[in-house]
Amino acid sequence: MATARPDFKLVVGLGNPGAEYEETRHNVGFWLADRLAGRYAARFAKDVKAHGDVARIQTGAFDARILKPGTFMNRSGQAVAALSSYFKIAPEQILVAHDELDLPPGTVKIKHAGGHGGHNGLRDISKAIGTQYWRVRIGIGHPGHRDRVSPWVLSRAGAADERAVNEAIERVIEAADGVLFGDFARATQRINTLPAPPPRGNET
Repeated sequence: MATARPDFKLVVGLGNPGAEYEETRHNVGFWLADRLAGRYAARFAKDVKAHGDVARIQTGAFDARILKPGTFMNRSGQAVAALSSYFKIAPEQILVAHDELDLPPGTVKIKHAGGHGGHNGLRDISKAIGTQYWRVRIGIGHPGHRDRVSPWVLSRAGAADERAVNEAIERVIEAADGVLFGDFARATQRINTLPAPPPRGNET
């Protein structure tokens, strides 16, 4: 992990458009984008050229966009490439929030570059702009077998897992000042620290 703060100009939350997908695991990137916009009183508006909804964060000298692609997940690169090209934003200035099968619910990690790990949104973004963008990997857990992955990500998590995911997202939002325009190293260390697991009981 690099310790110098990246000059972020674009935060992308990944998800699928449509009410039927809003509460699914695959849309946790949208959840983060909405919470981030709310933190800075930024409002989303449809942007046809960007193929999605765009909000703008302006705090002092900091000026960046938040993007929720209006395309389906496997076409996320179209929206990211369009907006980054228009504003001349380099891949290293882009932070993409997405669901991560390889991390348990309640875990979140910030990572720079790398492969797509089978994630269709990352695969399309990497094809469009390369792999040197940053990622916020929001753990959703794995169903245990690859044949169950598609229904897993396209369904809603149980109550305990959903609460853990939301608490992880809240850690990112609480540390957002540091990530975007403050002490990046300290903020990412705080985000990447896994809290004690909550009691799961008999929740489903």
